[in-house]
Amino acid sequence: MATAKKTTSKKTAKKKEITRHDVITAYMDYVLEHEKTPKSVYKFAKDNNMLEAEFYNFFGNFDGLRKDIWNTFFTMTMDVAHKNEEYAHFSNREKMLTFFYTFFELLTLNRSYVLFTLKENQHMMNKMEQLKGLRKHVKGFAKELIQERNENKTNILLERSETIYSEGAWVQMLFLMKFWMDDDSAGFEKTDMAIEKSVNTIFDVFDNTPLDAVLDFGKFLWKERMS
Repeated sequence: MATAKKTTSKKTAKKKEITRHDVITAYMDYVLEHEKTPKSVYKFAKDNNMLEAEFYNFFGNFDGLRKDIWNTFFTMTMDVAHKNEEYAHFSNREKMLTFFYTFFELLTLNRSYVLFTLKENQHMMNKMEQLKGLRKHVKGFAKELIQERNENKTNILLERSETIYSEGAWVQMLFLMKFWMDDDSAGFEKTDMAIEKSVNTIFDVFDNTPLDAVLDFGKFLWKERMS
């Protein structure tokens, strides 16, 4: 009588599927541990137990990855904001304050990486190239806010320019980023103050309220610059 032969099979561990988040995390860890950017995708992928092709599934090169990190900061900020059930009922001013507070809290959690990547690119054009996607997102967010405001105005003379407002929001972002980078206060309290004053000022200007707010903000900037 024939008997069946016992067969054994070796279980091979299934390789973990590489995600976009894995690539970003590996890149940021590399930068912080080596205090420099990786030179080649091949070497970077090999050192992080991934195939070069897996990297290219998400990014065309390191420049694209660096841009996407900033895009991720923005999307994570908006995700956190929208998880607040009260957010939908906030005024435009409150939405902008929430955005900046949350965004800079996220930057603080990743401060070492942010300081490295911005200070590494001393040339302003290189910095702006890295922040190109973030600029588009911030301007789009600001345009949505001013569109909401204009919809509530029956007099066309009271409407505000979406282009000017959105560009002003981006300039405000750049100012706050520089302020945050130089902030040496405990818990970055001065940055929180700068956020509050700058957001209130830009809304006061657009709402044609007294010039006191603008002057107060100017005094604040002057004091911080000279201290």
